[in-house]
Amino acid sequence: MANSASLNGYLHIEGFDQFGQDIFDRKKIKAGMRKAGKLVAQRAQLNLALARGQGDYPVNRTGTTLESIKFKVSRAGFLVKVAPRKTSSMKDFYPAYLHYGVKQGRRLQPLAPGKGKGKANRRAKGVRAAALAERAAGAWRITPRANYMEDALQDSKSQVQAILSAAFAAALD
Repeated sequence: MANSASLNGYLHIEGFDQFGQDIFDRKKIKAGMRKAGKLVAQRAQLNLALARGQGDYPVNRTGTTLESIKFKVSRAGFLVKVAPRKTSSMKDFYPAYLHYGVKQGRRLQPLAPGKGKGKANRRAKGVRAAALAERAAGAWRITPRANYMEDALQDSKSQVQAILSAAFAAALD
């Protein structure tokens, strides 16, 4: 399912763990991270554009989601994050809606005055739980989509490992 937590969107390069961060040339590490981030971002854009809604990917209608896929290298330079970001053309951050989905029905609202029990105007025992269970069992208004970012990383995993290994090796000199 699309909203299960996993580490498939994470990549670790082995062999450089025993070294401290302070012995690496950060300029070379950041350059390698930028190159790897650009590669994964382009691959994610390509996957999304070519899928055209197939394979549980979202449909690309306006290109806003494609344009929102960006990468950012951390300040220290030892991490790169590739993700869709909210742009000015988006009213809401809808890549989150596409990934996690939206259930049918609206949220449970507070009771109108005088409709509940007692002075605090509470629901009867078990009514709230039943309403929440009914909503959870209902249909999806927007079904969860596949994680195209994770797939892009898995598709270009060997290239990213090669780029980062070369960058880390060059940064040790």
